[in-house]
Amino acid sequence: MKTLVKKVMATDTGFSPLTLRIPVGVIFAAHGAQKLFGWFGGYGLEDTGQWMASMGLTPGHLMALLAGSTEFFGGLALILGLLVRPAAAALAFTMVIAIFTVHIGNGLFLSNNGYEFGLALLAASVALAISGAGRASIDAVLSKN
Repeated sequence: MKTLVKKVMATDTGFSPLTLRIPVGVIFAAHGAQKLFGWFGGYGLEDTGQWMASMGLTPGHLMALLAGSTEFFGGLALILGLLVRPAAAALAFTMVIAIFTVHIGNGLFLSNNGYEFGLALLAASVALAISGAGRASIDAVLSKN
């Protein structure tokens, strides 16, 4: 099991993932905080759950809890550089669901509530899942021990 954890945390890349981890992590954490806590102009868990149920994601409360938690804690993981690969994979999955349940019917552009922003976050998440956290991360420190 120790070997599996080291493989998940191992990263041979330099400092470039840091430039992706921080802003993407902030964006995800903020969006998760909107869903979970109603911060930053969000609706909170109850109202987000009702909206998700209206979109066909049922049970809405559970779906809001899962999406909000993935975004909030996954975003924090990216910022810290801790367990970046699994966090990024979970965030990528969340973005695929968001794109195909909410945005795909509106076309590409954000001005029409399209999927371009979700696609950009999906691409960043996949890139981090592949590259790992990079040298400036807790993963890099822990994988050396």
